[in-house]
Amino acid sequence: MHSINEAEISQLVRTFYARAREDEQIGPIFNRAVADWDHHIAQISDFWSSMLLKTGRYEGRPMRPHLMLGLKPEHFDRWLKLFEATATELFTPDVAAAFIIRARRIADSFEMGIATTQGKVTAPRHSV
Repeated sequence: MHSINEAEISQLVRTFYARAREDEQIGPIFNRAVADWDHHIAQISDFWSSMLLKTGRYEGRPMRPHLMLGLKPEHFDRWLKLFEATATELFTPDVAAAFIIRARRIADSFEMGIATTQGKVTAPRHSV
């Protein structure tokens, strides 16, 4: 299996967020929440680098900012659809799958975290 590298992480993050910003459904949410896109792209790249390559570059708490966005299940569904299409388009199946598996886990983690803050319990919908 091919090992994912920093260049591929950067390519995916930049390509995906360029598309997400233009998306009718999730674009307005991103564009309201993010003032400095260069900083955000760097942060998200660090997040993926820490997760996939164990670089430890990301030190933030990703859940907290997402709690304030009013995200609903359909937003996560759309995020994943765009993310998976981008990963599949850019990379070989094994590399795309590595990104997609983690993206599904992230979506589930965020959905469950949001539900918890609302006093609800929800099961994972995206990851295996």
